[in-house]
Amino acid sequence: MFLKTWLAQQAYSLLMRLIVPAYLWRVWRRGREEPTYRVHWPQRLGFYGRAHRQAVARARATGHPLVWVHAVSLGETLAARPLIAELRRVWPNLRLVLTHGTATGREAGTALLQDGDVQTWLPFDTPGAVQRFLRAHGLTLGVLMETEIWPNVQRMAARANLPMVLANARLSQKSLKQALRLAVLMRPAAQSMSLALAQTQDDADRLRLAGARRVVVCGNVKFDLNPSPALLARGKAWAAASVRPIVLAAVTREGEEADLLAAWTRLPEQGGARLMIVPRHPQRFDDVEALVRQHGLSLSRRSAWGPDALPDAQALSCEVWLGDSMGEMPAYYAAAQVALLGGSFAPLGGQNLIEAAACGCPLVMGPHTFNFALAAELSEAAGAAVRVDNINQALQSALGVMEPTRHASMVVHALGFAQAHKGAACRMAEAIEAISPDFGDRTKQGIR
Repeated sequence: MFLKTWLAQQAYSLLMRLIVPAYLWRVWRRGREEPTYRVHWPQRLGFYGRAHRQAVARARATGHPLVWVHAVSLGETLAARPLIAELRRVWPNLRLVLTHGTATGREAGTALLQDGDVQTWLPFDTPGAVQRFLRAHGLTLGVLMETEIWPNVQRMAARANLPMVLANARLSQKSLKQALRLAVLMRPAAQSMSLALAQTQDDADRLRLAGARRVVVCGNVKFDLNPSPALLARGKAWAAASVRPIVLAAVTREGEEADLLAAWTRLPEQGGARLMIVPRHPQRFDDVEALVRQHGLSLSRRSAWGPDALPDAQALSCEVWLGDSMGEMPAYYAAAQVALLGGSFAPLGGQNLIEAAACGCPLVMGPHTFNFALAAELSEAAGAAVRVDNINQALQSALGVMEPTRHASMVVHALGFAQAHKGAACRMAEAIEAISPDFGDRTKQGIR
């Protein structure tokens, strides 16, 4: 078995080395539309400039723990915010090494940094890149958000005796099947985790089947996110300016918008409502605009309003608003009477539905919510969301939700649902502290 695992690891590492040029080309190409991808790109191979090395040296010179948190994209970065806050409460003197894989994640991550922290890209999963990353940073502990288990990252961390934690961990049945098919690679990686902090009991059971040895159910840290009051007020102002009620298609994925627009144009006068679409990926904003115009609908882009402006006369005359800004999701939810959950009308597993509840926005979900299965079930049971089979039913249901009495009831249920499940970040920080008692004590005492 050892030989089989070793051969699989060597074959995987060879494949990763061979595709490095294609990987770098993909990163550079995405940088044409999202320039952040081209920032410090050698870091993706574990090479760091003088300024970064000096910042790390200053952090290490304090003698305080360097806690690595990896949040691959925007959703994971936002989820990391309450956990990082709790880790700072547990270890007030920690220095944070924050890594990402996407431009949106890195841009959002800058708001989580304090003096003495550093930010970088996650190295590509070749042994050399990972080893250079670990040597360059002298980490005390690694925390990976949600699903980010990489064979060489785990193997090199274990070789360096670096404790690794998978926080806010989730594993769908589909992902478990993939992990079991690649068990010769993924099981050793999962087994090397010091701790997995699962969102639900079902996630915990699947993580154990995948190989995780120590699993604790803590809940979902996304319940601990509090939407910005300023953004909520902004969205309410948009709603007031609109006059017409707004149906929000939230965090949509490729393929969903075409079906949505076809169904929307079949509605008699669209029920007197306005449609707002917020695609998940910024590189698709132009494509979605083209789709809207192909369906004969007039469109206004949020970016044309200015950072704090209300929709202008041109926007108010349009049938569709395109949410093409980043970091304003609470404003979009606050503006809407009801939201359709992106990613749930195609077999993609759905997007984060907790943010909608925290903003008091009733939700209509499609049949595919396996990425947030328990949250979706609890939301529906709490009266904060309804589930339908397809996009046509979703629009009919959305118009029903906008009936004043029903809408008011669902708003109350949504806010109550979000409030009832808080506390996961605190539980996770305490579980992480429990596996690191020595450096936790030293940090609290200020001992180097």
